[in-house]
Amino acid sequence: MPSKLFVPLNRSVRRRLGRVACVSSAAALLCSCTSMAPPLERAALPVPQQYTQSDGADAVPWSGLSWDQYFNDPVLRQLIAQALLNNRDVRVAQARVREAQAQYGVQKADQWPSLTGQASMTRARTPADLNITGMPLVGSQYQVGVGMASWELDFWGRVSSLRDAALDSYLATDAALQAVSLSMITQVAQAYLNLLELDERIELARQTLRSREESLRIFARREAVGSASRFNLIQVQTLLSQAQALVAQLEQSREAQAHVLDVLVGGQAVLPARSGSLDAQIMPGELAAGLPSSLLTSRPDIIAAEYQLKAAHAQIGVARAAFFPRIALTSSYGTASSELDGLFKAGSQSWSFSPSLSMPLFDHGRNQNNLSLAQARRDIAVAQYEKTIQVAFKDVADSLSARVWLQQQLEIADATMASQLERARLAQLRFDSGATGYLDVLDAQRDLLIAQQQWVQSKRAVQANRVNLFAALGGGGMRMATRAAAQ
Repeated sequence: MPSKLFVPLNRSVRRRLGRVACVSSAAALLCSCTSMAPPLERAALPVPQQYTQSDGADAVPWSGLSWDQYFNDPVLRQLIAQALLNNRDVRVAQARVREAQAQYGVQKADQWPSLTGQASMTRARTPADLNITGMPLVGSQYQVGVGMASWELDFWGRVSSLRDAALDSYLATDAALQAVSLSMITQVAQAYLNLLELDERIELARQTLRSREESLRIFARREAVGSASRFNLIQVQTLLSQAQALVAQLEQSREAQAHVLDVLVGGQAVLPARSGSLDAQIMPGELAAGLPSSLLTSRPDIIAAEYQLKAAHAQIGVARAAFFPRIALTSSYGTASSELDGLFKAGSQSWSFSPSLSMPLFDHGRNQNNLSLAQARRDIAVAQYEKTIQVAFKDVADSLSARVWLQQQLEIADATMASQLERARLAQLRFDSGATGYLDVLDAQRDLLIAQQQWVQSKRAVQANRVNLFAALGGGGMRMATRAAAQ
């Protein structure tokens, strides 16, 4: 009966199976392999050793501040945490890390022999003319044991090079996840700053709108009693229409910016009615950039490019090992009998051992072209790694130089707004005293509104530059996988 196939193994058979597993493990340990991948030598950084701009006396030393230490605003912290949890780009990057991790696990398993349990029953009839007895025969065969599938002895390091390439690809994907997370943090912070800018610009525009509504009310009464001309009333109405149009435009922009934040955080962004002012302490003081060499351990995109370079080196070892013989082992051990009850009797032991060797003789240049392909991809990875370093240096240098000029622009905007305020006040006094026409007041108030809007934009640019420098330095405190942890 088929149910009799599942007979409990006795102690002798269990000992035999244990010896097979031990022998296979010992063979794996005794099989020494030498990687044929070329040594990886890190060249000198293709960037200057120092940044052209100094950090400044009041700069905060760069010590790997994490985003929740760098950003002080509780609303912004909540938005960033929500984005890291729910943003779809981050989720895709996380899934790719799991994919690369599983691929590494599959490749790593190939360096060990794979044991499988086997149980089979065969019943066959042999015709009389094929049997020496001249009579038809019906026979059965029962077999139970363990088998080792074709397992390659890694003398030339082909399997280990494939494992190293998969590991480096996994670590590169993990670093890419950190790069995506850092990019998401930067985008949320910039979007939040844009929202604060719009809130402050809307508040200034509404103040101007209320002032001009009051002016229109006053001039309408003056025109009614004949103390002001119809032309002056039209001028005041023009100023009011400009303020109304600006408020409507800014409100539309704020709604669109709120929608941007909704997409970034992966859901409904929790925001107050008006987020506040750019004058709030959202971030600490200026950051000290340190040396360009610190980017190698801080920027996740550089770390990812370095692991991709290592993976390309490992693939050269795979291509070189293809020129050498490949030795594989296939074996099985168990018991076999023509009767089910005889499976575990004395003398029923069965085994097979099948080593095989294959060596390339003539492949029309396939292996040589595979080696050339791997070397070309390694050269591409080197160039991409160096370019990533250069771009990182440029990002930091741009942020440092922009910091100086943006601060000057903010100081100029402060002085300009103060001048426009005084000009508007004096123009109103001159008009009230009859020394000038209302056109001077119109020009002064229009220029004052523009100066106020530019002043807020300059404040936002200074804050945005601090976010850019934080991202350019690597975002501090981002979790990075290590080779030891992965292994």
